[in-house]
Amino acid sequence: MSGHVRRSKTFRLPWLVSHVGKVIALLLSANFLVVTVPAFAQGGREDDRTLLRQGHAALDQGNYSRAVELLEQAHRILPSHQECVRLLVLAYLQSGAFAKAIDLGQQAAATWQQDAEIHHWLGLAYFKTGQNREAREELQRSVKLDGAKAASHFDLALVLLTLKDYDPAAEQLEHTLELQPSNAMAHLLLGRAYQNSNRSENAIHEFQTALRLDPDVPLGHYHLGFAYDALGNTPRALAEYRTEVSRTPGDADVHYQYGRCLLESGNWTSAVNELERATILDERNAEAFYELGKAALLSRDSVTAIAALRHSVALNPRDPSAHYQLARALEQSGDHATAELERQQFLELKKSQPVTGGMATGRVQ
Repeated sequence: MSGHVRRSKTFRLPWLVSHVGKVIALLLSANFLVVTVPAFAQGGREDDRTLLRQGHAALDQGNYSRAVELLEQAHRILPSHQECVRLLVLAYLQSGAFAKAIDLGQQAAATWQQDAEIHHWLGLAYFKTGQNREAREELQRSVKLDGAKAASHFDLALVLLTLKDYDPAAEQLEHTLELQPSNAMAHLLLGRAYQNSNRSENAIHEFQTALRLDPDVPLGHYHLGFAYDALGNTPRALAEYRTEVSRTPGDADVHYQYGRCLLESGNWTSAVNELERATILDERNAEAFYELGKAALLSRDSVTAIAALRHSVALNPRDPSAHYQLARALEQSGDHATAELERQQFLELKKSQPVTGGMATGRVQ
């Protein structure tokens, strides 16, 4: 068949399903962001100090509901006590009472405008509720007020990564590593910021450093494989993807990228196996079905190819490439009439969708 347009290789990078998003979700769900409880300062009446000490101790112990109970009692007695309010905002944040953390945090930030920790906790409460621009503003204030805390730079970087502000995110992660050079997660995320800014060589260095510091860093081999893949170093990419598949066998995107890389290396049978696994784990990934169809077509398995490509078309009917590959598979099976219909659909879609290039949008058909 003729008439199709060859486009450059693509990697599947939509933010909400990317592994940067997954890593950030992991950090959010694990309360990783709030890394330290501020030291308790003396002052006030003994009974009041006792409540504050107990609330502070409950925070230290991870008993957040008890911390909220104690600190709310203290706050009723000492409504204008800066440290009490600061700790209560943190307790709300850690206990998952984000609306309360935001409400009290806004009042506190207006009252104590130079308190870096209050701005930090308020920023995290915004971040955990998806209010990313507000989170960025508060965390930037926190960093400006006190730039000596690695956690503030790290958390600001997470927000910036979520907003796809990769260069500023990289800058904040670099500051984090100046203060905490052994922070494996910061190295990993700096690698992703570099990767998404087309600095793959720098990204590889950061991923390797992250894995050296912590061999169990989440998805470390996946990210390293992705960077090698972007540079066209298929053997190294395959080795890293293979390692990640053995470590996280239930991750659809890991199987997808490994299968796609196997396909590009010419190992069609193994590619079919990995891509089938990816489609089982994620039935909404049109790209996985598309690549599975290509791999099956090259393996002369027209039945699997047709089923996969029809699924891809159903998920993304405006993708001309899926119609083109489906036409090829139908022709291979001998269904020339239906193949011609798909070919016409491909041509119509190509007319309405100008050719694009680049890593994030192109595709080798």
